[in-house]
Amino acid sequence: MNAVFFDFDGTLADTAPDLGHALNRQRINKGLDPLPIEQIRIQASAGARGLLGLGFNIKPEDQGYIKLRDEFLEFYTQRLCHETRLFPGIPELLDQLDALALPWGIVTNKPARFTHPLIALLGLKHRVSCVVCGDDTSHTKPHPEPLLVACEKINISPSDCLYLGDDLRDVKASLAAGMVPVIARYGYLGNGLPPESWGARHIINKPQDMLAYI
Repeated sequence: MNAVFFDFDGTLADTAPDLGHALNRQRINKGLDPLPIEQIRIQASAGARGLLGLGFNIKPEDQGYIKLRDEFLEFYTQRLCHETRLFPGIPELLDQLDALALPWGIVTNKPARFTHPLIALLGLKHRVSCVVCGDDTSHTKPHPEPLLVACEKINISPSDCLYLGDDLRDVKASLAAGMVPVIARYGYLGNGLPPESWGARHIINKPQDMLAYI
């Protein structure tokens, strides 16, 4: 393998506490009880759509969704990186990739206006080889386009890349792009089918386990 790409929320960084704070602020403002972080983590990789569905049982096509979404994103902007942290073991893994001179990048469905500030706040801005955000391409994961664009940016064939993610859409995107998918069992994982059924050959329990596939 000549490069490693990471999903962001639930794979590289634990963003659920700050996403959850925005959601619970909305619920409290509307007279509802806050949700426990364990319940929020399950939907954190699905972004505003998944979290608002969890918190208010509302879908993007429902009346009032846009207003609720915009409020959620504004609250999230105000508290973007108070409790967000790299997952345990990620700093060490990135150090090892750098020591091996292996380029690594981030491919996420998260919009650029949140992703780039977070990358800077987490101290990764000058280390990451490329970043592809959810609004950088015509399609988002599970479509392969974002992963293919990432490969073009660093001039490496998809077949020579690993993609680590915590959601079924990550596996689908990497398989469609011709990459080797790896599932981060320590991530959010969603609340659908078990990760063993997603179609990836490799599942890791901690970030350092990635080194076994390089």
